[in-house]
Amino acid sequence: MEKKSVGWKSEGILLMGILFSILLLGFVLAADPVYPDQVSYGSNETKNASAALLVNVSGGVISNFNLSATIQNPRWKAFVGEVVGQFTLDDSSGSTIYDWTLATITGRVYATRKTTSVTWAGIGCASVGELEAENNAMHLTNRDDNITATFNTTAGATHDTFNVGSGIISANTCPTLNTRVSDAAQDNFFEEMALHDGTDIVYATILEEDQTGYDGNNYDFQMIVPENESDAANTLYYLYVELGN
Repeated sequence: MEKKSVGWKSEGILLMGILFSILLLGFVLAADPVYPDQVSYGSNETKNASAALLVNVSGGVISNFNLSATIQNPRWKAFVGEVVGQFTLDDSSGSTIYDWTLATITGRVYATRKTTSVTWAGIGCASVGELEAENNAMHLTNRDDNITATFNTTAGATHDTFNVGSGIISANTCPTLNTRVSDAAQDNFFEEMALHDGTDIVYATILEEDQTGYDGNNYDFQMIVPENESDAANTLYYLYVELGN
């Protein structure tokens, strides 16, 4: 039985913010995420049920056949979409004195279950022990598809260097995965890394402007996050966006 759909999910997503990094007087000023101005929700999709297949043989016959099945995973869900943003100088009422047009969207999207503010100054790569602790918290007991099985935690894990606020995460240091492009596995785009801020897991994916995504359509980001299957309620995630840094 399907528990919940995969994709954009309004009741499973709380958006927390856009990080503005402004190049000014030769210095990069990096700030922590803030609330977004607007969220536009798209559709939710999940796999259609397969049609029933019949086995019709006569009594007294030994029928030899193989079965194959694709099972929708209720322990994970995906977020995909586009990011639109700008750099501005605003007052407390939101009035803008100047804004800078972004020729290219660069940055990251973050997702976390943490209900309080992320400690961005203390963020780094998640350890295997921290991923295992999240497995326990989310009741992900299946070794085939839990967090440590899904993210590559070996020395062969590869991802680009990226900024998190004023900090830098070095290349190939974090547990990582790549979501699919055109329904095929790949290792070049849509990198997703597992981070930890000292108390909680934070998932990060590097923005890819108008990159071909999992279904052949263009997206700026796509990422997967775990779901607590033992809880009847949807697992809420807070999303952050960082631009231009």
